[in-house]
Amino acid sequence: MTRPTILVTGGAGFIGSHACKALARAGYQPVVYDDLSNGLVEAVRWGPLVVGGLADPARLAALFDQYRPVAVLHFAAFIEAGLSVREPARFYQNNVAGTLSLLQAMAQAGCDRIVFSSTAAVYGDPLQTPIREDHVLQPVNPYGRSKLMVENILADQAAAKGLRVAVLRYFNASGADPEGELGENHQPETHLIPLVLQAALGHRPEIAIFGSDYDTPDGTCIRDYVHVADLADAHVLALRRLLADGDNLTANLGTGTGFSVAQVVAAVEQVTGLPVPVRRSDRRPGDPAILVADKGRAWTDLGWQPRFPDITDHIRHAAAWMRHRQAD
Repeated sequence: MTRPTILVTGGAGFIGSHACKALARAGYQPVVYDDLSNGLVEAVRWGPLVVGGLADPARLAALFDQYRPVAVLHFAAFIEAGLSVREPARFYQNNVAGTLSLLQAMAQAGCDRIVFSSTAAVYGDPLQTPIREDHVLQPVNPYGRSKLMVENILADQAAAKGLRVAVLRYFNASGADPEGELGENHQPETHLIPLVLQAALGHRPEIAIFGSDYDTPDGTCIRDYVHVADLADAHVLALRRLLADGDNLTANLGTGTGFSVAQVVAAVEQVTGLPVPVRRSDRRPGDPAILVADKGRAWTDLGWQPRFPDITDHIRHAAAWMRHRQAD
């Protein structure tokens, strides 16, 4: 039996590559479309790779004509919030205009189902936690605003053209493939867990903790960390929902439990048995004290339950991946 083909934009990246593995395991054929500006060729292992950008309509049209995907998982985006403040036009061009180009290619090919990689950054500074999907949307940087623009575009296309949409708002993606085949390799790295691991393993001199005077139990920021393998599982569930003609959906992806920066540092020391050199610094502008998801909708509507809610699992898997790459 022929496996249904799924186009995965950004499938050579951190979350997209894990999603490809989950798709293949679930009986789908992923086809990766990636410009490799942030992705890695070696992360594409479960289907063909087509190298190209979202701003290339001829390339997209040929891709849809050749592979005839029944749905799209859309990960391709710039994600670094600080860079978005310095270079907003790049983010709007890539994240928003790129999505419009993708949607045009989908419409021309008759492909009408898309799972969109969104972000908790659409909420901005939360008015209450845990954060529900009906929280006011007030992003504080161009990255968050670009993702919210795409959410609005998808909603308008759904209303006007019958596009079937699942919007998944990630909290803090972390960890690595539990089987050691994939991991995180951002350049530059901005995520906390790999940065702390790099400090523990001597790959960087220290880890900076920005702010120790927040209104939290230990004074450091609290975040909801969701394992990348669990994110991948959620995308498969969302895809199945759309292919079964289920209702459109917007859902948080988080565990509903927060861990502070200080707790992450302590957990890294526990898992690795190594000390983490720490430098205390001032708060960064725009860092909320607590960001934790209300997980109810994903659990109820998708039937999604994270397999790895414990932060130590995230750290163990990420550390194993990092040591494996170092050995290579």
